[in-house]
Amino acid sequence: MNTVALDEADACRAPTLAQAFRVWLRIGLLSFGGPAAQIALMHREIVDLRHWLSEKQFLNALSFCMLLPGPEAMQLATYAGWRLHGIAGGLIAGLMFVLPGAIIIFALALVYAIYGDVPLVNALFLGIKAAVIIIVIEALLKVARRALHLAEHWVIAALAFIGIFFLALPFPLIIVAAALFGFFRAAAESADQQPVAVRVSPLGSLATASLWLLIWAAPMAVLAALDAEGLLLQIGVFFSKLAVVTFGGAYAVLAYLGQDVVVQYGWLGAGEMMDGLGLAETTPGPLILVNEFVGFLAAFREGGIWYGLLGAVVTLWATFVPCFLWIFVGAPYIDWIGSQARLRGALTAITAAVVGVILNLSIWFALHVFFADVATRSYGPFVLWQPAPESLDWRVIALALACALMLFRLHWGISRVLLLAAIGGVALSAMAP
Repeated sequence: MNTVALDEADACRAPTLAQAFRVWLRIGLLSFGGPAAQIALMHREIVDLRHWLSEKQFLNALSFCMLLPGPEAMQLATYAGWRLHGIAGGLIAGLMFVLPGAIIIFALALVYAIYGDVPLVNALFLGIKAAVIIIVIEALLKVARRALHLAEHWVIAALAFIGIFFLALPFPLIIVAAALFGFFRAAAESADQQPVAVRVSPLGSLATASLWLLIWAAPMAVLAALDAEGLLLQIGVFFSKLAVVTFGGAYAVLAYLGQDVVVQYGWLGAGEMMDGLGLAETTPGPLILVNEFVGFLAAFREGGIWYGLLGAVVTLWATFVPCFLWIFVGAPYIDWIGSQARLRGALTAITAAVVGVILNLSIWFALHVFFADVATRSYGPFVLWQPAPESLDWRVIALALACALMLFRLHWGISRVLLLAAIGGVALSAMAP
């Protein structure tokens, strides 16, 4: 397997594995709000507060993770853990980022399957959603300050936003276009960058890839041997395919999930799909945990609670094991990529495009939280989100303004703001929107 050797500066600030475990668990418990807020939380914890990664290392890794299929925030956490403590650190960071949210999603999906909507949960999430909007805006401002240094970076960010928000261009197309621009725009050589050695051989990378492919495929082989026509194998194969093609995170996943899950397989209804996304948006962990909701509900309806639990486990395995494969194979090359002028130019352009993508997520999320009814309208090549003014929820606006005061003026911690926002959501939930 790959190992990582820290330089002297890294070694001076490297935590123990136990210290790192506690921080990764904290991040996993507080990672509300999707990738934008999660990346901001990670940056605050491991760059600003603890200096485990430098600004450059963080942004290089973020740009690399944006190129990968699957949840970029979880992959970024895995890389940071790997850089500090090798494979064990990467596993701890990645699992702690996912497991708290996965446990909560399972519990909520179980309640949803048995009882339907629960008013208290909805009331808590009313405040959490308002807080998440402000956390995402804070993330946008931080990433923009660090990523947009030149006029061309602002242009890339603006074009990325226009492309994804107004033209509904595929996320991978935007990232590839930015990468190509940065690659050909960069100078052929760099005078200010020392060469970086890759501390793993091609044979070592091949061995790591083979091992994780085996880990990924083994449960599917067991399911195929036990019941080749069973639902669990269908779930495992389906979400394994998604893990390879879903560039752009959970919002991209919805494009693949919608037709197949609702129409082809009939596992869920369209409204249930949106309910699942709502649960994933308002619980900690990556938004792609919506997959777990789908896998659980499909299996629950066929075989009850324990079969539903197996469906959730198979879904999580098929969704997240590939993330460890991508990172453990690619992590040793990230610093080397950053030392190559043209490749560094590609990563810099991707980081600028990410600002536009986060702005898109910020507006998308705010519209769907502030307004109960949001529709899309097409005008030639342009797609516009149009909220119904009468569906505006004044309670969310009030809570969001209070959260903005707590974060931007009082500089309170995220956990404190989320707790107070949740309490505020319960207090205001009895009032009409």
